[in-house]
Amino acid sequence: MASLNDSSLFNATEMLSNDSLDLCSTWTSVPVTTVIPPIYSLICVFGIVGNALAVCVLAHGSASRMTVANTFMLNLCVSDLLFLLTLPLWAVYYSQGYSWTFGQVACKLSGALLHLNLYASIFFISCMSMDRYLAIVYPLRSQSARDPKRARLTCVLVWVLACACAAPPLVLRDTHYLEHLGMEACVIIYPDRTWFLTLALMKVLVAFLLPLLVISCCYCAIGRHLLADTGLVRLKSQSRATMARSPESPETSGKPERPPTPCVNPRTSGLKPQKSQGLERVLWTVVAVVLAFFLCWFPFHCVTFLDILVAEGLLEGCWVTWTIRNLTPVTLCLGFSNSAINPVLYCFMGHHFRGRLGALSKGLCACLRAQGQEHGQKRGSFSTRLSSFSRKLSDLKDLAIVEASASA
Repeated sequence: MASLNDSSLFNATEMLSNDSLDLCSTWTSVPVTTVIPPIYSLICVFGIVGNALAVCVLAHGSASRMTVANTFMLNLCVSDLLFLLTLPLWAVYYSQGYSWTFGQVACKLSGALLHLNLYASIFFISCMSMDRYLAIVYPLRSQSARDPKRARLTCVLVWVLACACAAPPLVLRDTHYLEHLGMEACVIIYPDRTWFLTLALMKVLVAFLLPLLVISCCYCAIGRHLLADTGLVRLKSQSRATMARSPESPETSGKPERPPTPCVNPRTSGLKPQKSQGLERVLWTVVAVVLAFFLCWFPFHCVTFLDILVAEGLLEGCWVTWTIRNLTPVTLCLGFSNSAINPVLYCFMGHHFRGRLGALSKGLCACLRAQGQEHGQKRGSFSTRLSSFSRKLSDLKDLAIVEASASA
């Protein structure tokens, strides 16, 4: 007999029997049908606006600006945007008490895009992490490897791998009438328990633990490199200050102070503080990326792992049942919010991206202003012709009146 996932739209939990529901009837349930739809709506609005702006800026850039990092950013934003376009359907699904009214094709397509984004977004974040590791830690040796053509080929491979991971849920997901709920739901129908365990473990390992390991290793190495570079700069500045206060200095020896050497370029005197500030900015961005990824997806995968333990008979009790059935939608909100946070972390925090966004906005405003002026000129010329025509009509009317009085 086929097993179904519960009324959540994503997690692969089996439907609980009526006996287990009766045993846990005293536990207060989370009002999912009233809490989740507004949160999904906010994520949808902010995520679509942010990712759409990011796609416009990155796609309209020149070929020279389409770097490896920008290529991965563009594909990440496209992946998030495709999923966010289906989020209103899931919001309606929750608001109607898990009743799917959009048909079988929409159920399969929405579920496929949801799983596709789960894998593709995390794979692209991992690719961006490795690219930043090579660019910061090995800036010279990695120039040949960090080629835009290779980045595009990597993106194609990522899409193929993500589609392969999302293919089983696409085949298994379907609309199914739930007799004890009296409604048709969009669920995953597993042939047996082995399918459920395999796909659930694949989600935890491939979509979270392995990417988290790659991201953490890359950013730990970046952090050590930046901290070492910053410490070296501070050590050099301290050594220079110590040499300036040494007994051989002009201040203590009584000798006249020497003029500054002419080889010092005053234009480069402030580069080291600026470099230190840039390194600290990159380091804080790295910390924000790792924390955002971990905080958004860790709770959901914890609930998924609990579901695996329940399926294996290693855990039981009302607290596990309540956690899986009620916290799965809540943790999904955190996971989906990562799609709205990604463009802020990777795009809007960068000076170059904000500058290009400002230039694109100015160009759009100038285009709209030029169209408005052209429309105003056309309207002005039309009003001028209309007033001239009105004057001619009034002159002809006066002439007719004069001729009529003369004939009278």
